Amino acid sequence: MKKLVSLLICFCLLGGAELVLSASSRLDLPDWQDPQVVGVNRIPMSSSFETDGDKLILNGVWDFCWYETVDSRSADFFRTDFDASGWDTMPVPGMWELNGYGDPVYVNIGYAWKGHHESDPPFVAGWNNYAGQYRRTFDVAPEWKGKDIFLNIGAASSNVRVWINGKEVGYSEDSKLEARFDITRFVRTGENLIALEIFRWCDGTYLEDQDFYRFTGIARDTYIYTREKNRLEDIRVTASADGKASVVTEVSKGVTSVQYTLFDPYGKEVASSSVKVTSKERSERGFPLLRSELHVPSVLNWSAETPWLYTLKVESFDRKGRTEETSVSVGFRDVCIKGGQLLVNGQPVLIKGADRHEMNPYKGYVVSEADMIQDILIMKQLNINAVRTSHYPNDPLWYSLCDKYGIYVVDEANIESHGVKDGPLNLAKNPSYGKAHLERVRRMVQRDFNHPSIIVWSLGNEAGDGPNFVKAYELVKKMDPSRPVQYEQAFFNAHTDIMCPMYWDFRTCEEYASSNPERPLIQCEYAHAMGNSMGGLKEYWDLVRKYPSYQGGFIWDFVDQALWWPSDDEGTDHIFAFGGDFNDYDPSDNSFCCNGIIAADRSLHPHAYEVAHQYRPILTTASAEEALSGKVNVYNENFFIDLSRYMLHWTVEVDGRKVLSGCAPVLKTAPQQTETVDLGFNEADIMLAAGIGDLASHDVYLNVRYALRRNDGLLEAGYEVAYDQICLNETAASIPENVSGAAVAAVEDGKITFSGDVVFVGSGNDRILPWTAVFDRDRGAFVQYVIGGDEVIDSPLVPNFGRAAIENDLGAGQDKRCDIWRNAVMKPSQVDFADRGGFHEIDVTYEPVGAAAVRVRYEVYADGEIVITESLVKTEGLAEMPMLPRFGLEFRMGGEYSTFEFFGLGPHENYVDRKSSALMGHYVQRVEDQYHYGYVRPQESGTKTGLKWMKVLDDNGAGLEICSDVRFSASALPFHWKQMDVKMLDDRQAHSLELKKLACEGRRSDGHTWVNVDLVQMGLGCVNSWGAWPREEHLVKAQPYTFRVALRPVCN
Repeated sequence: MKKLVSLLICFCLLGGAELVLSASSRLDLPDWQDPQVVGVNRIPMSSSFETDGDKLILNGVWDFCWYETVDSRSADFFRTDFDASGWDTMPVPGMWELNGYGDPVYVNIGYAWKGHHESDPPFVAGWNNYAGQYRRTFDVAPEWKGKDIFLNIGAASSNVRVWINGKEVGYSEDSKLEARFDITRFVRTGENLIALEIFRWCDGTYLEDQDFYRFTGIARDTYIYTREKNRLEDIRVTASADGKASVVTEVSKGVTSVQYTLFDPYGKEVASSSVKVTSKERSERGFPLLRSELHVPSVLNWSAETPWLYTLKVESFDRKGRTEETSVSVGFRDVCIKGGQLLVNGQPVLIKGADRHEMNPYKGYVVSEADMIQDILIMKQLNINAVRTSHYPNDPLWYSLCDKYGIYVVDEANIESHGVKDGPLNLAKNPSYGKAHLERVRRMVQRDFNHPSIIVWSLGNEAGDGPNFVKAYELVKKMDPSRPVQYEQAFFNAHTDIMCPMYWDFRTCEEYASSNPERPLIQCEYAHAMGNSMGGLKEYWDLVRKYPSYQGGFIWDFVDQALWWPSDDEGTDHIFAFGGDFNDYDPSDNSFCCNGIIAADRSLHPHAYEVAHQYRPILTTASAEEALSGKVNVYNENFFIDLSRYMLHWTVEVDGRKVLSGCAPVLKTAPQQTETVDLGFNEADIMLAAGIGDLASHDVYLNVRYALRRNDGLLEAGYEVAYDQICLNETAASIPENVSGAAVAAVEDGKITFSGDVVFVGSGNDRILPWTAVFDRDRGAFVQYVIGGDEVIDSPLVPNFGRAAIENDLGAGQDKRCDIWRNAVMKPSQVDFADRGGFHEIDVTYEPVGAAAVRVRYEVYADGEIVITESLVKTEGLAEMPMLPRFGLEFRMGGEYSTFEFFGLGPHENYVDRKSSALMGHYVQRVEDQYHYGYVRPQESGTKTGLKWMKVLDDNGAGLEICSDVRFSASALPFHWKQMDVKMLDDRQAHSLELKKLACEGRRSDGHTWVNVDLVQMGLGCVNSWGAWPREEHLVKAQPYTFRVALRPVCN
């Protein structure tokens, strides 16, 4: 070992490798437990570029052996004569836990040894610190002779040690950046043996306590590549919006000159220069440093809206001629903080962002180019224009794709010591971890410097604060003065250029934004999208659009971190697994890994539509008077493009029926400007098209949509990027007066049976069917409703105040706080029955729910209509009772009633605080589609708000219609809310897909349809999922309520 260290020190002095050892290193510690050793013989990081040298991909199946502990591993597996015939295999890239070795572990805060081993940096648990050893052979071609040969390991968790042909090459930590080694002197022409060793945990693990699955293995590409002896060592390009590009190039000592040629996005040469190597300037490694300036007149600037990329060809020459060639994508753009705003090319862009982990539901950390492109496509579809690489540098290809397709990036260093960030173990204040902090930040900036998509550097995430971050900030500002630097834990201190907090609520955001701050407010995490969430996103964006210094933020997070996992449960062959699904031993934070705008399989969650709508780049407004004359105000929220690439489509709907449509002329609205557009219709046109004499007694809406005229990057022509709905006239909700008279009533054995005939008016002959409804005095409820011999309602119709707890409810303890309402049992204390002449009346008073008095009054008519008035009566102690999850009614129908038709907000589920993306209209949907199985755990789902009426029908169009004298909310689901409540199920590990067996899909007549009709339901909230409530106006307080609905038989 002493000989190896001596060789490495000599090699480092020659400038060819990095040996990060400190004089203060504790020599009694092995390198993998010494925080001051972050790499041995690892070559210095450079910007990402590839030359025209050879490249040998080592991805594939390797020989592999796994050990339960570090101490039990083989000591000589790297020898060329070692017999590995009994070993297993492992894909590279590939994660151990997804290939049969160990169980996946998900922990939010704290390390994977939590509960079994006390954190004691730099020492990690010996318990279950698995080790994995890899072997394979590769061939070195004879043509490689005379070239330098390098090994690149894209990402290895938590560390990696390398041997070639039995000799140790080097060691590396940092699970999210490349480990590169010069292996020239270790290889030979022909067959060679490479051996790798990885530990599950090392001292660097203390800096990798991110909120994600803790996998082990190799996550990115592994390959060998060749370079000329006289070569380009590094290229750094700073390109400004004024067309000036500054290029700094580091070359090896044999290079005599470098040629630069710049091509525009169309391939035309626009600038060039040639620089000879002199002895004047040297890099930190002692290599020649060259500087060149290029200028492009009338340059096309890069932004997320206009991702114009130029190509810089760089060629190195020695005395014999050209040695190497590479190309670097160049985006001309400026980023700065000025006047309390983040400016891109001088414009205060809005950050419509999301945080994103590198996560594949089948392969864990292993993410392909197709996966990345799919994610960017979905971001574009949802109007997301920015991503934070939470919480580590991503695969270099990700940045190239963001450059190409136009996504702003906050590039974040692989530093999160969340589990020890508070108190005496805070690594930000620990000098022995100072080198590790700085190296992780330094190497990120060195590698990713040239990507125009990166507009902000982030020093890390939730790692406390202290001198190590102050030094890291100073380091980055020295390395790259052209970009702002942020660190969330710096808060109001000087070492962050952006106020980038997590989960500030609405009031705190407004207080800061209204205080004329010097730093812009861009939340690094906000609107926690866990489960059925995102209630209140509109209110956040109302503030963003109000205050210039509040420029948006990054929703936590983009995609659920769930794993596709096989299941033998009836109704589904798989689940999406989360923490705790794999064993009872490892620590787990349960479903807290599933906070995505989209699901793990990349399907959209319902709240994705809310994100797309609030992030839309075009906003349309008009008063009813303006819109009735065909005029709308179109605001272009883009900063760099006009609206000429979009087509404006419009429709007018009367009572849910489209009566007019058209397209506006080509829009030319300039960025950040409003244009009044004449759509070419008026009120008379609407009435003529609808065949009505006036609009006053009709619901009339104008829908305005914007679609691409042509392909735009990944988005195809015709894709809709924005829409708005303008109300032209809206009628009041009502229950029509019933003049059919009183139904026949028969009282027997504590039951009241009502009956009569209902007439269905048809286009030919009318149909007359008998109906009966049975009221049970003991239960204080209608228990059966039959039409023409078909049982429509088959369970008690009763008041209901509970809903299936959503993740935000559980995090805030609402399930416990509202327990009295969720578990309320409706027992009648008094039932009065009377004939009121024109109808029969039943008045039910229920036993109190705590201090609350509940009454329900029924009016029963001859045509089968039942008018229900539900009341929460004022009592002395009512105001002191907890909030209600909802106030409404519930009943059950047969599963054959599987069509849900309504006039209200749709088509996707929506709630009182998450409905801005929903449109008023007439919708016909299937009951089996109402529950969103994409929520990994069972919870409330399927509600629609703003309803004037709804119907639940069978395939023949027969069933029930419900209306009210107020707009109401409702759902029709194939199961009861208690069946989709993890607390009622007493199963934290329940999965939504396991509900499918209750839905009886394909055989709905074997199942049920549960109907909830509500006056109000509590909002969802989104500030966070661990204590925050919905906004006050979206709570259902304990106070008097009256809800009047009419239920009637119907046959379409």
